[in-house]
Amino acid sequence: MQKRTLGNGLEVSALGLGCMGMSFAYGIAPDPREMVSLLHAAVERGVTFFDTAEVYGPFANELLLGDAFAPIRDKVVIATKFGFKIEDGKNVGVDSRPEHIRDVAEASLKRLKTDVIDLFYQHRVDPDVPIEDVAGTVGDLIREGKVKHFGLSEAGASTIRRAHAVQPVTALQSEYSLWWREPEAEIIPTLEELGIGFVPFSPLGRGFLTGKIDADTKFEENDLRNALPRFSAEARAANQRLIDLIGAIAGRKHATPAQIALAWLLARKPWIVPIPGTTRLDRLEENIHAASIDLDPGDLADIARAADSVEIEGARYSAASQSLINR
Repeated sequence: MQKRTLGNGLEVSALGLGCMGMSFAYGIAPDPREMVSLLHAAVERGVTFFDTAEVYGPFANELLLGDAFAPIRDKVVIATKFGFKIEDGKNVGVDSRPEHIRDVAEASLKRLKTDVIDLFYQHRVDPDVPIEDVAGTVGDLIREGKVKHFGLSEAGASTIRRAHAVQPVTALQSEYSLWWREPEAEIIPTLEELGIGFVPFSPLGRGFLTGKIDADTKFEENDLRNALPRFSAEARAANQRLIDLIGAIAGRKHATPAQIALAWLLARKPWIVPIPGTTRLDRLEENIHAASIDLDPGDLADIARAADSVEIEGARYSAASQSLINR
């Protein structure tokens, strides 16, 4: 697979792998042994960039990656995150106090079975801690050799600028896809100006852009999509038109809707690295093939017209979760 460079020199595969669903969020978690095999299969197919966080589980996902990659640590780039307070196995709010960042870094290093975190994101902005203090603390960890690169997640443009002035930000991770294009207004221009990479999570719309979900789909009881307004049956029915339009383009390109959605992201900027998640080998291979799909100007114009013609219905988060975005 081709490589891309994020920010100030972090080289990764053009497509990464979001690992959250291997331990958390989308129903009953798969067998960890099967997920270790899938992670190894991703490496064998050229994926080098893997995304996790302490809160995924909590802790189970970092432990999974630690077990999987300990024998091949030099072949992978691992990104993890700090910024939440976890009590009794539950996320109870944000916490980016410098002492907490240090505690999380030490715990993540142990769970990941490594001596350095390649990319350390602030998972959500903490309104009670100046971003300059956060950036300075991660900068200290970088100078101590415990972290290589600093990242932010779902931060607003002003916060990105303030953090970057203290410690260069290598990458911003935020949701971006054909059904969530809000970053195009302010975030992407800011990243381009500052030379910061962009790592879109949920590049397939939490599965909706694959074309395998419709208004009749039933999610498992503990699947987080049950609580997302955009995944109500009514919203899914209304948003199906986008899938139909993208599916028609995919048919002409002998591709799947998921591949078109990922290829479109890759075509946006050379410093964009999507991290689709999956727990299945066939989906992994489907996603990886997207990196070899060439979208010509006519294809991109058709995709733009399709996306512009559909007003997506439903908020992507609950009101409480939305309050943590773009601070």
